[in-house]
Amino acid sequence: MPKHHHVSLSCEQRDELLTLIGSGSQSARTLSRARILLHADGNQPGGAWFDEDIALALHLGLATVERTRKRFCQGGLNAALYRKPLPKRAPEKMTGEMEAHLVALTCSAPPDGRDHWTLRLLADGMVEAGHFDSLSYATVRRTLKKMNSSRG
Repeated sequence: MPKHHHVSLSCEQRDELLTLIGSGSQSARTLSRARILLHADGNQPGGAWFDEDIALALHLGLATVERTRKRFCQGGLNAALYRKPLPKRAPEKMTGEMEAHLVALTCSAPPDGRDHWTLRLLADGMVEAGHFDSLSYATVRRTLKKMNSSRG
């Protein structure tokens, strides 16, 4: 299968990869990716290795080799070596004070005509108390589970 992404390392990049591998202070994944790039370099004496040979020599999957070459060609050395940053998570909806109110509500008597609190009743109770504009029962469940409550 013909290669669509050809790796051509500069002397500085090659030295950086060799130093990285020599130090051994990075994760195993990063070191494996560095070795892939060194073997796939078309500027090395003897030319680039075939992907199958790289995968066999480094005990990696063929897709890993192809993906690393592609990342290098599209994003450069750092993109090929390191993980992408994780997307930012939304802030927690429940603060500590709100959790305390939820626990107090859980420990109180259930509404008239009910034997016990359900997650939906607790969510509705928190909305009625003015803590939230809306609150899903899943958030109540997660919060109670996080607190090791027997209710969640």
